[in-house]
Order: sequence, then C-alpha cells, then structure tokens
Amino acid sequence: MNERDSQQTTAGEQNAPRTYEVRTFGCQMNVHDSERMSGLLESHGYAPVPEGEEADLIVFNTCAVRENADNKLYGNLGMLAPRKRQEPNMQIAVGGCLAQKDQDAILKKAPWVDVVFGTHNIGSLPTLLERARHNHEAQAELLESLEVFPSTLPTKRDHVYSGWVSISVGCNNTCTFCIVPSLRGKEKDRRPGDILAEVQALVDDGAIEVTLLGQNVNSYGVEFGDRQAFSKLLRACGEIEGLERVRFTSPHPAMFTDDVIDAMAETPNVMPVLHMPLQSGSDKVLKDMKRSYRSKKFLGILEKVRAKMPDAAITTDIIVGFPGETEEDFQETLRVVEEARFSSAFTFQYSIRPGTPAATMDNQVPKEVVQERYERLIALQDRIAGEENRKQLGKTVELMVVAESGRKAEETHRLAGRTQDMRLVHFSVPAGAETPRPGDLVTLPITEAGSFHLLSDPSPEQYSVRRSRAGDAWDRSQADSCGTGTTQVSGGAVNLGFPTLRK
Repeated sequence: MNERDSQQTTAGEQNAPRTYEVRTFGCQMNVHDSERMSGLLESHGYAPVPEGEEADLIVFNTCAVRENADNKLYGNLGMLAPRKRQEPNMQIAVGGCLAQKDQDAILKKAPWVDVVFGTHNIGSLPTLLERARHNHEAQAELLESLEVFPSTLPTKRDHVYSGWVSISVGCNNTCTFCIVPSLRGKEKDRRPGDILAEVQALVDDGAIEVTLLGQNVNSYGVEFGDRQAFSKLLRACGEIEGLERVRFTSPHPAMFTDDVIDAMAETPNVMPVLHMPLQSGSDKVLKDMKRSYRSKKFLGILEKVRAKMPDAAITTDIIVGFPGETEEDFQETLRVVEEARFSSAFTFQYSIRPGTPAATMDNQVPKEVVQERYERLIALQDRIAGEENRKQLGKTVELMVVAESGRKAEETHRLAGRTQDMRLVHFSVPAGAETPRPGDLVTLPITEAGSFHLLSDPSPEQYSVRRSRAGDAWDRSQADSCGTGTTQVSGGAVNLGFPTLRK
C-alpha cells in the first residue's frame, strides 16, 4: 500500500463511526450504569458493534462484590492484550466498583488499558477516551464523590417494555462484609419530581413496567428528611396512567416500615413481590455483620407483608460461611429459610473482600465446611421453591411477555413471560392463536411447575392476548433496527433486564 492509499484508508476510517461494546459484571446497579455508558457513547458518535464483529472500544463495567471479580476482569484483559498490540487504535476502558477500588493497580497489571474511571464520574468516559487517543497515553480519573447523578446522563436501554429508574445511589450502612459504601459513597437521593419525570418519560416511550433502584430503597428520603418518602413515591407511581407494573430493589429489613407495606398493598400497579435480603438467620452472625435487625424482626416483616398481600412472592440474599459461623448458627439460617418460604434466593459462599472489616476477622470458616453448608442450603431452598411453585398449578395468571425465551425455546417452541410476582413462565401458543410480542400481556393457566420456572400449555379457550403500548413500542424498535416487527408506531425506546437467578 502506497502513502496515498494509506491516507485514503485513514480518512475513510475517520469517517466511519467507532464501534463499542460494554461488558457488564455484577449487580443491578452495574446493569443500570452500563445503560448510561452506552447512552453516553452513542451521544458522542459511537455505534454498537454489529454481532460477530470486533469493537473499536471495549468497556468493562466491573463489580468488586462478586467472588473472583478481579480474576474475571484481568482474565478478560489478558485475552485482549494480543489484539491491542496488533491494533493500537482500538481502546479498552475499565470502570465500575473494581476500578474505584483498585485504581492505579489496573494500569500496573494491565498497562495496555487506555482509560480507568470510577463509579462517581461515569460522565467523564467520552472525554477520557478522546484524551487518551490524543495524548497516546492511558488516562485514569477516579473521583471520591459523585460528579453528576447518573440518571441525568443519556441512556441506551436494552428493551422497550420496561426500565430501571434509580432513586438513590450510595449507602449509609456499614455491613462488615460489604465494600459498596466505600466505592459508591454515602447515600444521595434524587428529588421525587425528577424520579417521577423519568418514570413518566419511560411510560411515554412505551414502557409499562418500571423497577425503582437503590442500594437501600426504603431509606430513600433520609437526605431531605422525609422518613415516608419511599411509600409516598410508590403511591405517586400509582397515579401514572399507562404504568402497569412497579417493582423495587433492594430494601433493608432494619428500615422496612409499615407505611411501605400499606403502599404496596393499596397501590394497584405495585407488584406483590418483595426482595428482602436476610444474609443470615443467626442473630450472632447478623450482629457480627452489623446488620441492625434480628431474625425475629425479619420474620415479623414477612408476616406483616403476607397479612396484607397473601400471595406475595418473597425472595432474598443469603451468605453462607461468614467468619465465626458455627454449625448452630447455620442451623438458625436453615430454620429461618424454612419459616420464610422464599420463592427464590440468591445464595453466596462467603469469600474475603480486601478492604472490608470481615476480611480480617478471626475464625474464617474452612472452604470445605462452607461448601458443605452451601449445598445443604441449596437443597432446602430448591425444595421450598418447588413446593411454592406447585401452589401455582391451576391458577390463571397474567404474564408480561419478555424478549428472552430461554435456551430451549427453539426446541420447545415456547415463549417466556413474567407473572406479576416475577415468576418465570415458559408457555406455548395454541394452534391458530395470536402470537404475542415482547411487552404484550398474556392470560393463561399454569399447567406444570418446577423449582425455577413454571410451564403453561393452554388450550385455545384458556389463552388470551392483550396487545399493549409496550408491544407497539417493541415493533417500532425492531423496525428501526431492521428487525421483524409486525407494526410500526411512533415513540422512543426504553428498557430493563432483571438479573438472572443462578443456582
């Protein structure tokens, strides 16, 4: 290639938009932040990388809470090193909780990374990328306090039928196993009007489901001195026309008050599902964790919720093998799980997180003991989940159809949807009946039940479809992206994906 050809190629490359890919590790907060990163990049001229192609920019949005989070990141970075040597113009950025925690360590371990940014300055990403490209050197910027509230940034959402809305960031608790407060800072609340305006914007764009998101949603309002702000927010969401499903995650048992239960029960579009993190059933372990509630209070909350909402599905988080946990402590966890009757649980084996008080505690539980207890807990919870799901047999439920039908969809020819209480249902469409779109609502009976999902194979007379604004928005989004929608309507695109429950 001569010099002129090289100049023409370079000019052509400059005219084409740079492509990007965001790889997300971690919790709902990370998923929500990744939507903001994608929106920011597209507002600055980047384009999503086409399927099967390699992106010009890869952004890792990291987690510091999950086990082996650093190994996962550095493993991915290591696999990109050869490509970076061959294509110096491609860029790699690392953000999120692990970036905030490790800071300079990332560039020392992986000097081929171009940009490192933290949880407090997501909005700086496009500027840091341009600076790194211009200066031909890595850029790291990690602020100790929030630069702008993430929800003020542009957003690229995954799906049009539902969306996350962040009501607060940060956490004022001091749980000894958790590093989140030091990475995301003290709790900072959005004003109710700003939250409701974002919810309304999502609904205007076609969404019928919204999930309110915060590290401790029920402590919302602490910053501006209103202890009932969260229950008021739930009731206000009930006034938004076209919003059919409202969820929230995650509350803290110590701050869960009766006004929130009343708001859930009395607001028709607030769904009968509650994620209530237990962490441990042992009062001694809860004290060591600095969880400011005990098992009796926890079970009392569930009793109150079920008194007002008998069919509520309750899910939880549980840590097995916290430092100092004895067999007696673990038996207390099994007791509470048996009494609580969780519909599902996110279960974790404790592992040391450097920088947390628990990391230096005495009496770390041996790995083999943790594993054995974990397997017993899983067996118990699987049994309970199966029993609770079998109670759904014969019930007629309304599902919101989702886009992801599961790995066996082609084989079974089933679609998937979520009930009002978030249970996953795989269902077949009777011969000759209308096939729903993601976002449409389907009414049908539950015909089979497993521990992790429900099945429905309805007859034609048992099956009905309610076409929704969200389904119309899905068609529009598919048409815009050269998909195969059946209808085109005006409106914007919005999103959500709930975290996948892993056994």
